[in-house]
Amino acid sequence: MGTPCRILGKASSINVRKVLWTCEELGLPYQQEDWGSGFRSTHTPEFLALNPNAQVPVLIDDAGVLWESNSICRYLANLHPGSGLLPIAPRARALVEQWMDWQATELNPSWSYAFMGLVRQHPDCQDSRRLGASLLAWNAKMQILEQQLVRTQAYAAGDDFSLADIVLGLSVNRWRMTPMEHPDFPAVAAYYERLSQRPGFLLHGRNGTP
Repeated sequence: MGTPCRILGKASSINVRKVLWTCEELGLPYQQEDWGSGFRSTHTPEFLALNPNAQVPVLIDDAGVLWESNSICRYLANLHPGSGLLPIAPRARALVEQWMDWQATELNPSWSYAFMGLVRQHPDCQDSRRLGASLLAWNAKMQILEQQLVRTQAYAAGDDFSLADIVLGLSVNRWRMTPMEHPDFPAVAAYYERLSQRPGFLLHGRNGTP
């Protein structure tokens, strides 16, 4: 990329922060533009022409437009194969992508209702039974991560930091910052501190914003 890429999406969005952290890890110049609730609307014709789903983030670079946060992170890592964020070897790569996909399809849906109810205080997410079910599901998914980290004693996919840890690290931050009862997961706690040694996580993860 000859010029800084543009990242459209407000910096408080967990999915935007995945891309921002990835850029920091890769040392990529970028311009972040605030779009989403509280900022420019993603439902304008201008934005919908970039992403018909009206969701952030959107990446714009010399090659064109790309949306879906995990796909953007993969794309950026593929542009810099020497970074190690996304392994080249098929098996190692599949393990990283497995945990990225798990974050998007299993972990994220578990906390949606509880997060909207407890943090965003959304009036449609205040049913006590549904809140309780979401919290139980969220902690159950976090226990899966705990078990994986007990096995690796390092990062999600093994010994080395990867894109899987960018997406999961932000989810761990959200879990820790949500006002709820947190089971004692020592491997997750150690993982959180391990990630906190990375400047990109301090900028876009462990900053007190779930």
